Amino acid sequence: MDREEKPSSDETTSSPEVSTRVVKLHPRAAGADADALYEVRQKVYPRAVSGRFAAWRWALVWLTQLVFYGLCWLPWNDRQAVLFDLAERKFYVFGWVFWPQDVFFLAILLIICAYSLFLFTAVAGRLWCGYACPQTVYTEIFIWIEKLVEGDRARRMKLDAAGASFRKILLKAVKYGAWVAVALWTGVSFVGYFSPVRELLSGLINFSAGGWEIFWILFYGGFTYLMAGVMREQVCKYMCPYARFQGVMFDPDTLVITYDEERGEPRGSRRKGVAVAGQGDCVDCGICVQVCPTGIDIRQGLQYECIGCAACIDACDQVMDKVELPRGLIRYSTENAIRKHWGRGDIIRHVLRPRILIYVTVLCAICIAFVWGLTTRKPLRMDVIKDRTVLVREVEGSLLENVYILHVMNMAEQPRHLRLGVSGIEGVTLDGQSEIEMLPAQNKTLTVRVRVPLDTLTKGAHQVFFDLQAEDDSSLRLHEKAVFIAP
Repeated sequence: MDREEKPSSDETTSSPEVSTRVVKLHPRAAGADADALYEVRQKVYPRAVSGRFAAWRWALVWLTQLVFYGLCWLPWNDRQAVLFDLAERKFYVFGWVFWPQDVFFLAILLIICAYSLFLFTAVAGRLWCGYACPQTVYTEIFIWIEKLVEGDRARRMKLDAAGASFRKILLKAVKYGAWVAVALWTGVSFVGYFSPVRELLSGLINFSAGGWEIFWILFYGGFTYLMAGVMREQVCKYMCPYARFQGVMFDPDTLVITYDEERGEPRGSRRKGVAVAGQGDCVDCGICVQVCPTGIDIRQGLQYECIGCAACIDACDQVMDKVELPRGLIRYSTENAIRKHWGRGDIIRHVLRPRILIYVTVLCAICIAFVWGLTTRKPLRMDVIKDRTVLVREVEGSLLENVYILHVMNMAEQPRHLRLGVSGIEGVTLDGQSEIEMLPAQNKTLTVRVRVPLDTLTKGAHQVFFDLQAEDDSSLRLHEKAVFIAP
């Protein structure tokens, strides 16, 4: 994937502010009508850029998409490695099988994600938005396809400004067709986590897929196309709630992408290696605006539209190299560091502030609890429910009988031979099935009767215990409490 567009000498030394602006899709100029309720959208043509942050961004694109597109095809124990089977109410995650009763783990996982987001944002701003957000990732993919088909930024702008022609229609058709293909495959991969992907693909090929499966493929694929191909930066600017509340998560010691105004102003063009008295280092080339996926000018200060992708840093560093000036005119820094001229050591010391240490401590504690819960989770579960249709009855032999409904879940992917017993009351016996055969990841409901001699109990409620023992594992034993009613 060739993503690099080197700045030319004219772009570096001149100051064509208009050339850095985006092309308008509306026939009226933005702001021409002072009474307009909404800003007229200006289409953004992001310029490709290379550099260390661009490399990190594309590394995250590859990593996230390899996981997303590939994980649903990974086999595990003769099944899909990750499958959220809603119909059977079983969630398979590699060697684990989760049931609706395990929603506690989902809650802990969501808390971990939330605290991680708070931590990363407090340390270095919108890292999630700039590198791993699905909106950013798929927009990068769709822009790469657009560049591959239509050419670099200048060619795309020229093509959109040109009138209808066979070449333009052909290029647009190829681009939109590639977008649709990526979006539909994304929809298939998404649904493949809820319906076995091999069966799903076979059903699509044979035109036998279910209606709901087709609906969700089109729904998810359609929104992928809409968000990444059509709306793009509008999602980040107007729809994403994270862009709105991120400000309360920043403080003067948060690392954000910052333009060094003291060093850069006043702006002006210059020749390579030639210093101009009274002029800052910014050559006013506008390339930092051209590469921005949301079309903002970072030189105007931190803005909520900035997603923290650091494309402007890579672009500015290339320009600084070209005019033989130090890098870092646009860089990751903090408000306090810019104002107080701190070095890297001072910045790091202030980043590790009490707020961050609290976040790290809480996050580590939650992660340890989550891992401990997973490792100590028993692969066998039994729920005991008292049958309330008949609380108690007397049967032959002067015995009192209570009926119970047992829900037994084998949460492991191996068969189990279980033995059921009852204890807790003198003379208590179990009338019913005492040996249970469980298939892998099976849920079974049993009705059992517990009997106690009439003369051994006083009136009222008494504790009784159901014991479930795995024959193949002596350490796997359940001891569940229930209530026995005596008249």
